[in-house]
Amino acid sequence: MTLSEPRVSFPRLAFFYLETIFLFTRSDYKTIFFPVIISATATAPCAGLKQFIHTATWVWIHLLQANVSNQTYSAHEDVINKPWRPLPSGRITVDETRRFRWFLLAICLCLSGWHGVGVFSASAALSLVEIVHDDYGFSSDPVFKNLCNVVGYLTFELGATMILCGLEMSVDRTSFVALLTSGLLIFTTIHAQDFADADGDRVSGRRTLPIVAPEGSRIYILTALPVWSIALSALWGLGPFCGMFFLLMGLFVGSQYFRFRDATHDQSSYVLYNVWLLAAHVLPMNARSRLLTW
Repeated sequence: MTLSEPRVSFPRLAFFYLETIFLFTRSDYKTIFFPVIISATATAPCAGLKQFIHTATWVWIHLLQANVSNQTYSAHEDVINKPWRPLPSGRITVDETRRFRWFLLAICLCLSGWHGVGVFSASAALSLVEIVHDDYGFSSDPVFKNLCNVVGYLTFELGATMILCGLEMSVDRTSFVALLTSGLLIFTTIHAQDFADADGDRVSGRRTLPIVAPEGSRIYILTALPVWSIALSALWGLGPFCGMFFLLMGLFVGSQYFRFRDATHDQSSYVLYNVWLLAAHVLPMNARSRLLTW
C-alpha cells in the first residue's frame, strides 16, 4: 500500500497517513521534540497551558518538516540504518515526499507568522538550514553538518521559547545564555548520533567524525561529556549532590561509547546520550527556581 493507492477505505487510509507521519518523526522525539519542549519550559520566564500547547504544535510540525526534507535524500542509507522509515519501507514515493516537504514548509511559515515576526524568522531560518543541509549537500561534511545541526537546534529552541513566552515577548538573559550554551553543547557533542549510523553513512559517502576518526571520536566523546557536565553544573549553580550526579551521568555515557563499539551498543549509547542531553537542558531551570542547589 502507498499513499497514492486507489480504493482504500477512509478509516484505513486515515490510519495509514497517521502512521506514515509518525514514522517520519519516530527517531527524533527523544532527540528534538522532548528536549526542545523541556528546554523552552525550563528557560522561558513565563508560561501557560495555552502557550504550551501552541509550542508543542509548532515544534512537532517543524520536526515533521525537517524529517521529511532530510529523508527525501537519505532513503539509500535508511535501507541499512532505519528500514522502517516511510521511503525505504515503500509506504511513500520520493516524488510524493518532495511534494509533501514543500507543502509542509508553507504550513510552517504560515503557522509561525501567526505567532509573530520573531517566530516567523526562526521558522524561515530553520527552513533555510534544511535546504543547505539536504539540497546542497552540507550533510556530507562533518563540520558543515554540525553547524547545520547547531543552527537548526537553536531555531527550534528559539521559536519554542518565544511562543512559550507569549506573542513577541523578548527573550531574557537567562534564556539567551541557555540558548547560547545549548548551541555550543550541540556543536561539540552531536556527533554522538553518528556512531550508530556509520554503516549507512559509508554507503552514502558521508564523512562523519566516527568514520574520519573512529578512535579519536570515541576518546573525544569520553572526555567532552564529563567536561561539559562540570561546566554546566558551575554555570547554572548546581549544588554538590546534583552536580556530582550530573557528572557521573556524563562519565557513564562517555564510557559506554568508548567501551562498546558495535552498532547495537552505539544505538543504546545514543539513547543514553539523549537522556544526558535532556538533563543538560533542564539545568537552566535552576537559575529561576533554585531547585537543584542541594
